[in-house]
Amino acid sequence: MDQLRLIGREKELFVNDIKNHQKDLEGIVSSSTFLVLGGAGTIGQAVTKEIFKRSPLKLHVVDISENNMVELVRDLRSTYGYISGDFQTFALDIGSIEYDAFIESDGKYDYVLNLSALKHVRSEKDPFTLMRMIDVNIFNTEKTLNQAIAKGSRKYFCVSTDKAANPVNMMGASKRIMEMFLMRKSKEIKISTARFANVAFSDGSLLYGFEKRIQKRQPIVAPNDIKRYFVVPKESGELCLMSCIYGENRDIFFPKLNENLHLISFADIAVKYLNNLSYKPYLCRDEQEARDLILSLPDKNQWPCLFTKSDTTGEKDFEEFYTEKEVLDLNRFENLGIIKNDLLFDDEKLTLFENTIVDLKKEKSWTKDQLVELFFTMIPSFGHKETGKYLDQKM
Repeated sequence: MDQLRLIGREKELFVNDIKNHQKDLEGIVSSSTFLVLGGAGTIGQAVTKEIFKRSPLKLHVVDISENNMVELVRDLRSTYGYISGDFQTFALDIGSIEYDAFIESDGKYDYVLNLSALKHVRSEKDPFTLMRMIDVNIFNTEKTLNQAIAKGSRKYFCVSTDKAANPVNMMGASKRIMEMFLMRKSKEIKISTARFANVAFSDGSLLYGFEKRIQKRQPIVAPNDIKRYFVVPKESGELCLMSCIYGENRDIFFPKLNENLHLISFADIAVKYLNNLSYKPYLCRDEQEARDLILSLPDKNQWPCLFTKSDTTGEKDFEEFYTEKEVLDLNRFENLGIIKNDLLFDDEKLTLFENTIVDLKKEKSWTKDQLVELFFTMIPSFGHKETGKYLDQKM
């Protein structure tokens, strides 16, 4: 299925930027060593493919998902075959002792790319998952960053999110705080990051859910009042690689807005998706009607759909890749913009954040309100939207 057309586009975003730097990219990658963390997720796999196909000297991939890692290897072998460099995968939890032992056994990489994250807004629904999101998005980043410094890595790349710009949910705010921690360490190692749009059909996304609903013969549900920018997985891999290789210290890369990158609603994509499968959407009044009609409508080339306004916690009304206070470089690349950052961070705030989380964990008891309050301390302009309803409470 043509993912580009489903998100309303004809052309890939970064074709010319990649083409203009292809020879240089191949030279750098083929003479360098790489560690990809979170390499079996959708973005991680896309980044791994971009590195693998340029024949690096060493490429080690770490991810907690054993099954996704197996699929990554099968995909690489079936698409590109083999490389002469050292390619290995490791099913490890970045926060574990086993991972630390893995790093101690070698740990020598020119480039460390961290794609691991808890990315779902729904992960803030309870205080326990929210604490794990803090661990994965912030403290695992700090840990692997310190290890990269200790092992003499040339560069550390970490993926951020467009939702870190003026965040309204805890996921976006956690990534904004992560950027603050990265800033502090940029005194000791070159760091670059990337903020980008929703990755179409990425694991666990609503668009990925469309595929599952069709397979399981279930209704399609989507908000009709939320529009988002989308990139396809290949573009996410290219954006991360370009930021990793060409980003100067503290640079944040993002896709430029132009005629090729435009907002589209989830409901519109659902309609395109169904049309591509030769189904017409049938708009239902409520969940029960949608569940009832799934028994008969598909045989008539129709699919029950429920398109409603969003009323869940953490949904941002609009998307943005940068704030009005950030300095931009829009001239270096054709379709890649860059946020330029000076060395600015509040060491007292970062220490307060670390100590507060340590104390809460020692007590083995904390509330979401405590964590939200701590996030407001870190980001006074945090526009957290609490509606009392979460995505897990909807179909």
